Parts: sequence; C-alpha cells; structure tokens
Amino acid sequence: MLMKNILDQNTTSLSFEFFPPKTDLGWQRLFDNIAQLAPLNPSSVSVTYGAGGTTRSQTNELVLRIHRETGITVVPHQTCVAATKDDVHAILSHYQQNGIENVLALRGDKPQDVENWCPPENGFHHAADLVAYIRQHFPTMSIGVAGFAEGHPEMPNRLLEIDYLKQKVDAGADYIVTQLFFENRDFYDFCQRCELAGITVPIIAGIMPLRNRQGMSRMAELAAGARFPAELLRRVYAAGSEEEVEQIGIDWATEQARDLIANKVRGIHFYTLNSATATDSIYERLGLK
Repeated sequence: MLMKNILDQNTTSLSFEFFPPKTDLGWQRLFDNIAQLAPLNPSSVSVTYGAGGTTRSQTNELVLRIHRETGITVVPHQTCVAATKDDVHAILSHYQQNGIENVLALRGDKPQDVENWCPPENGFHHAADLVAYIRQHFPTMSIGVAGFAEGHPEMPNRLLEIDYLKQKVDAGADYIVTQLFFENRDFYDFCQRCELAGITVPIIAGIMPLRNRQGMSRMAELAAGARFPAELLRRVYAAGSEEEVEQIGIDWATEQARDLIANKVRGIHFYTLNSATATDSIYERLGLK
C-alpha cells in the first residue's frame, strides 16, 4: 500500500524501522523480533541503508524478504551520497518489479575520511535531486524524506533548514519522517515552522526508546546530536542498573507516544534497533496490543 494513502487515513499510523544484520545469527534474531512485532499490525516498516551504500545488497534482501514473508508495507531507504543515477534506477526498478511501492529518499552521510567530497559523476548533490529523479522516473512510487525536529546537524541556520526541506517536498516528496527526539515540544514547533513555510505534507514523529547509558552516549554523538531533557537525565542518573535505564526509556517513549496520539499526529515511527522488547512494551502500555 502506498504510504501517502496510509497517511490519508484518520488514525495515527504506527511504523517500525529495522536495519540489515551483519551475521547469520543477527538475521535469525531479527526475524524472531519481526515475528513478535508483526501481530502489532504496523502500518509499515522501513529498512535502513548503510553509510555510503555499504549495506546495499543486505538492504535489498531484507526488504524483499519482509515483503514476501509478512505482507507488511515495506519502505526501503535509498541514499544517494555514493550512488549514480544508474545505480538508483536499477535498485528502484528491481523493487518496483517485486511489488515495492514506497521509498525513503535520503542524501546519506558523507564519507568522513574524504576531504572536499563530491558526488560521483552522474550522481546527486542533494536529497532534493534524488527526490526529483524518483518522481520523474518512478512516478507511482510514494516518496518520504527526512526531517529534523531538533535541527539538522550540518545546518545551524534553522531558516535555511526549512527552506531546504521545502525543496524536497516541492521536488515530489509525499511525507516527512523526523529523526528521533525526546521532547515533544521540539516536534510540535518543527511542525508549526513547516506550516509557516508552506509545507503541508504529513509529518511522522520519530521515537527511539532509550535502552542503556551507552546508547544514550551514541545518540548524543550520532543521532543529529540528540538533546536529552533534564528530567530524563535525572531519572537515568538515579538509576541503579541498566535494566532500570531501559525501563525509564520505555516509560519516557510511552508518554511521548501517548501525547502524540492525543494530539492526532499523522504517524509515529519507532526506531527499534532490531529489538521487539521496547516497542512491544510501549504498545501494551498504550493499550494497543
């Protein structure tokens, strides 16, 4: 089902994100977790694409396997930072031939070890260029793009940030999925600024339950510099074990989701880290199971 049609429904859509494992054991664990989450009837699931396209074949395999074995709507990520137009065309043609109707179009992370990086010949400079290409050559596909409720890590100018997001929407994007955030006010403010800029497509809120202190440190470094509210930090610092930290993370994400649903957001996207535990618990606490 097309994501733009899913988001036209009156209820808040609930979706999950997975990433391709690197080992055979990881694949088995992932599908055990997918089997646990499938009865929750997500509106869709997305599959990430490694930095610089490093998990291209694994992403394709996981996308098609979920599509074949679960029947859940799948949204593969497609980055363009190291891809040519021929690369993208081949991948999306393969998806389309196998019944995949949606894609999340992303620039992707630039190579950290390359100074003055530039895209390959016949490549893409920006995500908006990728969106325009997909809309032209795969007009029936539903296209999502990324948004940053707390601000894009490479764009301190918040006015330009929204302008660039609007360029992606004007190029043909059907909806926006935000990076993770821990303070709902940041999300609501982001939505209002999008509205002021004339962005009217649905905006899906990205939620990632905190699992442990190490994960918190990684989020601060990697996830667009995630900001942690003082109250959340207070609870984490007072926790006596990592198990307590995980429960604090589930509690916090549950209240975020409860508030978002009460405010009738168009969708909530749970970053699962390939584990069913937190998402399953959040569903149970919200009475959604």
